[in-house]
Amino acid sequence: MKIVVTGASNGIGKAIAEKFLLEKHEVIGIDIEESKIENNNYTHIQKSICDNDLPNISEVDILINNAGVQNSVDDIDINLNGTINITEKYGLQPNIKSVLFMASASATTGAEFPRYVASKGGVVSYMKYVALEIAKYGATSNSISAGGVLTDLNKHIIEDKKLYSAILDTPFIYISKKITKYGE
Repeated sequence: MKIVVTGASNGIGKAIAEKFLLEKHEVIGIDIEESKIENNNYTHIQKSICDNDLPNISEVDILINNAGVQNSVDDIDINLNGTINITEKYGLQPNIKSVLFMASASATTGAEFPRYVASKGGVVSYMKYVALEIAKYGATSNSISAGGVLTDLNKHIIEDKKLYSAILDTPFIYISKKITKYGE
C-alpha cells in the first residue's frame, strides 16, 4: 500500500512511518524538517502542509494527518488549514482506504491553549466531513485524540512544572485518572 504521513520527521509521525516501512509498505513523508529515515521504500517531501504547490501523489491508500504545532501563533493555520489542504489533495480520491487524523484530548476537554484547542476541535469536525465524503469509496475516516504525549512538541509543557501540573490537574484528566484507577 501507499501511505502518506505528515509530520514524519519526528515523534509520533516518524514512529508511524517506520512501522509501515517495517511492514514493507511504500511511505511518503511530508514535513518541513529533514528526515532521518533511510529506507528504499521511503520518500521524503520537505514542505509545509500549508503549501499550495504540493506534489501530485497518485493512488494514496492511507493518509495519516499527523503534522501539527502547539505554539498559539500558527495552530489554526497548520493544525486545521494545513490538514484540510493535505486531505483535499491526497485523501478525497477513489483509491483511498483510510484517512486518519491526529486530534487531541484537548479538542474535547478544552484544556491547554485556546488556538490549539480550537484547531484540534476543528480537526475532529473535519474528520466527520471527510467520513461522509469518502464513504462512497468504502473508505473510513477516524481521529485519535490522545492526551499528552512525551514528544518534542510537548517539551515546553513538560519542562514547565507549573504548566505541566495545571494540565494534569484539569477536572477531565482527574476524572479519567479515577476511572482508570477503579477500572484496573
